[in-house]
Amino acid sequence: MPKVLVVAESKNGEIKKPTLELLSLAKSQNLQAETILIGNDVSSHADLLAGYGAEKVYLADDAGLSIYNTSQFTALVEDAAKQSGATQIWLTSSETGRDLTPRVAARFGVGALSDVTELEINGDDITVVRPCMATKLVQQCRFRNDGLKVISIRAGTYEATEASAGSADTVSLSIPEGDPRVEVRDIQVEETNEIELNEASIVVSVGRGTGGTEGCEFVKPLAGEMGAAFGASRAVCDAGWMPHKHQVGQTGTVVSPDFYFAFGISGAIQHLAGMSGSKVIVAINKDAEAPIFKVADYGIIGDLFKAVPVFQEEVGKLKN
Repeated sequence: MPKVLVVAESKNGEIKKPTLELLSLAKSQNLQAETILIGNDVSSHADLLAGYGAEKVYLADDAGLSIYNTSQFTALVEDAAKQSGATQIWLTSSETGRDLTPRVAARFGVGALSDVTELEINGDDITVVRPCMATKLVQQCRFRNDGLKVISIRAGTYEATEASAGSADTVSLSIPEGDPRVEVRDIQVEETNEIELNEASIVVSVGRGTGGTEGCEFVKPLAGEMGAAFGASRAVCDAGWMPHKHQVGQTGTVVSPDFYFAFGISGAIQHLAGMSGSKVIVAINKDAEAPIFKVADYGIIGDLFKAVPVFQEEVGKLKN
């Protein structure tokens, strides 16, 4: 029977939503699923993972694992995969997942498929769909050989189902030594209550049409009122109007929310590559010829500074 090892991710004491999406997908496909969880003080999450369908949880819980370390994390996933006997390894297309996917595949001498947006699963015969050429094309790919398959899946591609009560069967992994070539000198943590872009069900993004930092700040309260993550185009971030952590696009964060609102974004290729997987796209731009309208489900040709107050008013009505 095919067995999937899901590489779980946690942050700020919580399991990240894309991990739960992958476990839910495995359950919906009637696949045997196990998971590996790496970090500091993460053992308490084992039962939650079991509730989402993980039959066994491989734990690497150590203070030295509070920070992502390429060599240690790769070795731990390799160890768990060998103990598990998994025929597939699934990761999320996060920063961690993008780094781990090719490294884990290389450890086993197998191929990998990354940033997948659709899977057709028939046991261990897997066909995937993934965007390429800045989303100008869509590839349909299959693994040519039998054996282990390593896949990273874009967040938001599948829904996380409701968890049931679970009691985890856990296995503690031996902690490998870190890379002696790497020394962490300092860690700077920004305290924020902002919703992460790749986990948000709603994203409100701004482009050069805002005209500057003040224009971006004018739109930002709408994101808060909608319970949305706040994003920006590369041009906005490169201009210094917004921090780069807000950048949506091929070289920023790739998002697949239920709703994506683009205020003053023209729709450069690299931006479209990062948000075209959104289920519903709403674009607001003065330029009727802006490329963003080609991918938008709904478009408003007009001044965003007039549109934002209308959105805020309507959101307020829905809340009351």
